[in-house]
Amino acid sequence: MSTVLIIIIVAVVVIALVAFVMARAGREKRVENKRVEAREVRREAEVRGARADKQHHEAQAQAAEAREQAAVADKQATEAEEHRRAADERRAEADDLDPDVDRNGRRDDTVDERQVDDAQGRPVEDPHRRP
Repeated sequence: MSTVLIIIIVAVVVIALVAFVMARAGREKRVENKRVEAREVRREAEVRGARADKQHHEAQAQAAEAREQAAVADKQATEAEEHRRAADERRAEADDLDPDVDRNGRRDDTVDERQVDDAQGRPVEDPHRRP
């Protein structure tokens, strides 16, 4: 073989080896870049997950507070209804006692209300009134 041919073959082999090494180095660099990118994405996912957990816990706390407030409101409504019932019963009792109220709970308008003593519920004599 001639020296020129050997030099050409060696040059081709060297160029092929350099191309192979460079291609492999490029692949390794791309793989490392992908690893770095994957780490960043994982870190971002962890941060987002932590935020989501925090929001979830806050929402649960707000929901619990809302349930507690609803329970208090229900209790107050029940108490108010009980007070309303007691007031209605007392009103009915007063109507039963009042001689100026008929059986249907209607007030007899024959007595002028300005002439009724609030403490006793009885008519008061007006000394300035003419018979």
